[in-house]
Amino acid sequence: MSELSFAKQFLSTLDSKPIKLPSDHVSDPKKFEVTMAYTLPKMSQPMKKKQKLAPGQERSINVSLKSLRNPPLDISLPIQPLSTSIHDLKQIVSEKANIATDKVKLLHKKKPCSDSKTLQDLVADGDSEVEISVMVIGGATIATPERSGTPAVPDLVDAPVAQQSSGDKSMETEEFWSDLKGYLTQRLKDQDEGEKVFDIFKAAWDLNKSLNG
Repeated sequence: MSELSFAKQFLSTLDSKPIKLPSDHVSDPKKFEVTMAYTLPKMSQPMKKKQKLAPGQERSINVSLKSLRNPPLDISLPIQPLSTSIHDLKQIVSEKANIATDKVKLLHKKKPCSDSKTLQDLVADGDSEVEISVMVIGGATIATPERSGTPAVPDLVDAPVAQQSSGDKSMETEEFWSDLKGYLTQRLKDQDEGEKVFDIFKAAWDLNKSLNG
């Protein structure tokens, strides 16, 4: 059946129908069926208002930096431009907490963030704030700066020489397990998976230690 014959047959079928409404037809409201009002469901989250920017102004966002474990950190950075990089945030954490930059890892939604990423890559269009987790590698602690003008100089004559632990002794230190956990999290790029693998290593070590002890 060609398109033309199909169209003719369809139109003839419509013409055979008993009810035809003119183009200016208006229905009688008294004949409408009574229907119940329908209430739209509430949104799980309210719609976020778009931030109005002046011409040439860059959009900004509030950043919250919190540590996953010791040392405790809670740093709020209001009004940060979206062009701020993860490396810039690591430098801010390093300055405020006196921790070396290479010991700081930043995670967003439990995923490690590379230094080249910016806040623009982490947030959606309507977001006004973002929370980033801080992980300190290698058991680094927050150093307390000296308040006096001249820092205290330790006595090197009577001070005992610190010896680096090795072998099984190094595996008994908290620093070793902290380094291992941080390495696994960074290597697997997943906080939950890194902790899972870490727990397997730790459980196997504890079992071997108890059997040989």
